[in-house]
Amino acid sequence: MSPTQIPMAAVDRAWLRMDTPQNSMMICGVWMLDRPVSVNRLRRTIEERFLCFDRFRQKAVDTGDRAYWQDDPLFDLDNHFHQIALPGKADKAELQKLVSDLNSTSLDFRQPLWQMHYIDNYQGGSALLIRIHHCIADGISLVRVMLSLTDKTPEPKLSKVASKRHSKPPQRSAIQRLLHRAVDNAQIATHQAKLFIQSVREEPNYPLKLASTASAVALDIIKLGMTPVEPKTGLKEPLSGRKQVAWADPLDLDEVKACAKALGGTINDALLCTVTGALQRHFAAHKEAIPDCGIRVAVPFNLRPLDQPIETLGNKFGLVLVTLPVEVLDPLMCFQQVQENMNRLKRSYQAQVTYSLLDLFGRGPDVIERRALDLLSNKASAVLTNVPGPKDALYLAGSKLTQPMCWVPQSGNIGIGMSILSYAGTVQFGITVDKAIHADPNAVMDYFRQSFEALSHAALAGRHKSIKRQPG
Repeated sequence: MSPTQIPMAAVDRAWLRMDTPQNSMMICGVWMLDRPVSVNRLRRTIEERFLCFDRFRQKAVDTGDRAYWQDDPLFDLDNHFHQIALPGKADKAELQKLVSDLNSTSLDFRQPLWQMHYIDNYQGGSALLIRIHHCIADGISLVRVMLSLTDKTPEPKLSKVASKRHSKPPQRSAIQRLLHRAVDNAQIATHQAKLFIQSVREEPNYPLKLASTASAVALDIIKLGMTPVEPKTGLKEPLSGRKQVAWADPLDLDEVKACAKALGGTINDALLCTVTGALQRHFAAHKEAIPDCGIRVAVPFNLRPLDQPIETLGNKFGLVLVTLPVEVLDPLMCFQQVQENMNRLKRSYQAQVTYSLLDLFGRGPDVIERRALDLLSNKASAVLTNVPGPKDALYLAGSKLTQPMCWVPQSGNIGIGMSILSYAGTVQFGITVDKAIHADPNAVMDYFRQSFEALSHAALAGRHKSIKRQPG
């Protein structure tokens, strides 16, 4: 192997091979900024804070029997960073149209798999559109990478701007790599044995707990395999590969917190219930029968320690299938059902199981991976992400970031992606829908706000009633 070729992790290779004409495996984001920025300053920021990660200067190469990262000898920022302008009124509709078009366009596999478009005339300010292939990293990592471009004040700290490119690990020969792997495996085995003996000494029934965990994992594998396919609805149609993107006006995070607290649940429970209510309204608007068993969404579950250094890219997450009880029309009962479903999933090993499956698929033949992904994608109607963002407003090249949005790709025959992102005291919600699916993305955005207002009203009204019933 050439010194410039770095083996690709099996999970990353699995995401590389998931690309289809209907679904490109891109993570797409758009940042709205309060004013135009200096293009030279923005380019300099990208060079110093984004390109310091070697992966963004490397091509992904898959020869069939192996996959690896290789430095692009012809790398040029001009091939990846473009300055454009919106036509017409340069309003939200025009920006959504542009994002939809680029979200439908695959990246060039002859080059490092990312693109940025700086839009210099959006609603009196500007915007930055970002596309990065999922094989490079998962959503949590990429959000952190993109946030490293920003500052807490309009003027950056010199120490941050002067960040250096991450050094590459020293290259080893084939014999050195083999010996190194053998030593690593021996050390890991010794360490695990010591931990096991220590655990038995401290807790005599530890082997029984270990066996119980193994049984639970095996049971989750069986449950995942036996999960029935999604009910036939208008959300599951043969895909065209053309996307429509929309985002809602942000919710106030304090209002979401108050709603969740009144219901005795988490912010995530409240937002999942809100999504459920939005889909209920979609079915009603299309006069479509609501499935009496609910519908499922695939939700990425982070398996990476949040304190892990940002330079560690790659994919480290599993997927869990969350049932949204769209058949439960009462907001409070719907919330209770969502909460029960989430609590059940938190006690399961489904995320670890799906991560292991992706690792396994990435090591096997392409045809096996595609068949397995088709099987799994038949069990969900949409992908839903919920990523925590920064609590305070940030600045990019001196311009305030007013609203960030991002969407993860949908694999197999899934044609809907929904995204929740918290930022600076707000909750952002966006959607991408394949054009073959009869769902108006902007209408769904309206349904989302209506659904939250209905849930919040019911929650606060219920809390006031309980206070009145308490003895004085």
